[in-house]
Amino acid sequence: MNDSNEEKTSNSGGLWQILRKPSARYSLGALLAGGFALGILFWGGFNWSMEATNTEEFCISCHEMENNVYREYQDTVHYTNRTGVRATCPDCHVPRPWIHKVIRKIRATNELYHKALGSIDTREKYEAKRLELAQNVWDEMKATDSRECRNCHSLEYMDFVEQEKRSLKAHEQAIDENMTCIDCHKGIAHELPRGIVGLDGVPNMGN
Repeated sequence: MNDSNEEKTSNSGGLWQILRKPSARYSLGALLAGGFALGILFWGGFNWSMEATNTEEFCISCHEMENNVYREYQDTVHYTNRTGVRATCPDCHVPRPWIHKVIRKIRATNELYHKALGSIDTREKYEAKRLELAQNVWDEMKATDSRECRNCHSLEYMDFVEQEKRSLKAHEQAIDENMTCIDCHKGIAHELPRGIVGLDGVPNMGN
């Protein structure tokens, strides 16, 4: 009986010693397990935030976007068309490849800064900066060979026989001269800045 009690005391004492002074093996295991759990939480939270900020609803949650570019976009074929296939804000403005998406999200923090400053919080301010804002997007699309456009459109798979002569000629020229979508398709989803020439060859003279 005494031997049994002594054994229990010895075992409980050993457990207490492990809890008070865990060995390097136990410490490393706990550290790895904790790090793994924190890594999962961080990665899950990071991806959740990436997806939560990658929706049309999020993009137009500020009035600067909803009252300007979103209204213009609603009048275009990218918003409504005979097939019902829509291209939303992130489809055109957020890269799909992960690393490029992260870089774009980091750069977007600059937009929060200007949101706080009220840089384009009125229609007049927005119109005054329209050319600058548009040029920034055009330059980026030019640099990436219109990467986001190519998520849906590809010269390689176009059926030129089905195209109008004007479109056929333009796309053949694009292939011959190694042009990219944005070279011709400025203003395809938003109003052109004043003075910029559209696909119809006529400069936008404003309202």
